[in-house]
Amino acid sequence: MPLKNRWLSSCLLSYNGHSILIDCGEGTQIALKWAEQKAKPIDIICITHFHADHISGLPGFLLTLGNDGRTEPLTIIGPVGLQRHVKALCVIAPNLPFEIRCIEVSGEEENITAEAVVIRPFRVHHAVPCLGYSFTLPRSGKFDREKAVLNQVPMKVWSQLQHEGQADFEGKHYTADMVLGTSRRGLKVTYTTDTRPTENIIHFAKDSDLFICEGMFGEEDKRDRALETCHMLYTEAAQLAVQANVRRLWLTHFSPSMPEPELSLPQAAAFFPSVECGFDGKSIDLVFEEE
Repeated sequence: MPLKNRWLSSCLLSYNGHSILIDCGEGTQIALKWAEQKAKPIDIICITHFHADHISGLPGFLLTLGNDGRTEPLTIIGPVGLQRHVKALCVIAPNLPFEIRCIEVSGEEENITAEAVVIRPFRVHHAVPCLGYSFTLPRSGKFDREKAVLNQVPMKVWSQLQHEGQADFEGKHYTADMVLGTSRRGLKVTYTTDTRPTENIIHFAKDSDLFICEGMFGEEDKRDRALETCHMLYTEAAQLAVQANVRRLWLTHFSPSMPEPELSLPQAAAFFPSVECGFDGKSIDLVFEEE
């Protein structure tokens, strides 16, 4: 449930002029405005599951996109049943001026590439079918002049290969691997909520720059309640962060019984020191490593 100073679930990833929205709980569009973020660059919405606190803000958000003059297609990714749920919600958002393309994740693992970002949905363990998401922004290798010369790549297409990945010149086809060195470390963000700890989370969150994970309960005496509702303790999220070797952990999706979630933070920090509590408007800029 929302609190006076706490909205429902939603997260925004922005990169290269594009944005991805993860979940769209009640009040999402208001929270975006409060955080001074724009809705128009959002091309993709990733839905974790169909509980109301994660999807009930969708109709109003879609109407706002339409009123802003959007005509480009919008992609929504989610568990099986997504199209049926979106269609039902859109009963109160009819005649949108843009197409909605639904991608239902039915397999154990799928890779979806969108404007250079690789989206990897994965199954987690909740009371209903639920997905976590891992987002990777790859980084190509540096330009290697010696390699380009060795592969007899004309200088006229060097720049095109670096920016577009392929080029045709004088009847020959050239690819980026002919002029670039080994790929460098990119950026990775993993988001998971409404779940018990699973090996799947460790696998997909591996080496993330930022791991956003639910911390429904801060108190250890709520373990039975966490098991009953398929949620997580702070300490369980922290142990996942250790096992996945992530760089930062943000806890989120707090129980309404915890109006001050930071009070339980020391228990998680005992396992994983680089842990913080999420709050509305919290943001971070992730940048490629310098070499």
